[in-house]
Order: sequence, then structure tokens, then C-alpha cells
Amino acid sequence: MANTVHIDVVSAEASIFSGEAEFVVAPASAGEVGIYPHHAPMITTIKAGTLRIKQTNEAEETLIFISGGILEVQPGIITVLADTAVRGYDLDEAKAIAAKEAAIEAMQNRTSNVDYAQAQAELSEALAQIQAIERLRKSAH
Repeated sequence: MANTVHIDVVSAEASIFSGEAEFVVAPASAGEVGIYPHHAPMITTIKAGTLRIKQTNEAEETLIFISGGILEVQPGIITVLADTAVRGYDLDEAKAIAAKEAAIEAMQNRTSNVDYAQAQAELSEALAQIQAIERLRKSAH
């Protein structure tokens, strides 16, 4: 039996993933963090990006896009409380590209009533989604 850790990924809408993993890579606010079984307990914020889960007996990693939230590591369990979480294969590339273009336009149009910081956050999330789609596309080939 492989050495594993239980992981739960939940968002405000639903439980996205629950299972055993050999390792997890998460987009922590200070940079990517890799978590293996018996990792020291920690809690950190996570930013928009791809959560990668390597399950036992699976050749490919499970990819989940998260828009931010909290990551907690305890003995034997990892919990990801995400603002938004979408399985990689459910991401819509056209929608992500449209969101990216809208955010760039809002940032360039200083005369609009759009909050610049919100436009930056939307741009960051759209770029993270596009990167997740590209990573999923590469792993499928």
C-alpha cells in the first residue's frame, strides 16, 4: 500500500474532490507548495491557480482550478477551502479568454467606473484559468 494523505477540496458551491493522494501541489500565496504524507501541519492562503493531486494508481494528476482560499495541512489530512473550484476538464477556454480581454480593457479604460484592483484580480484569475487549461492540454498529450 502506498503512503498517502487524504485530501478534501471544497468550494462554497460543492465538494469538488475527496480522496487519497500521494502528493499535492498547491498555489500558495508565497509560491507553489508541495505536500507529501507526514507534512508538517500548516495553514496558508492560496491564490488563483492549479491544484495538482497525484492519486495512487493514476498515471495522470488530477487538476483543479481554484480562485483562492485557504489550505490547511493536518496529520493525515489536507483541506482546501476554495473561493471557487472547478475540475480542469470543466474549464471553458473561450470564457476564460473573454474574461481576460474584458479585464484588460477595464484596466486600460481609466474613465470607467470599474475598480482597477477588481479588474486586476479578474485578470489574474482569467490568466490562471488559461494556464490550468494549457497544463491540462499538455498532460493529455
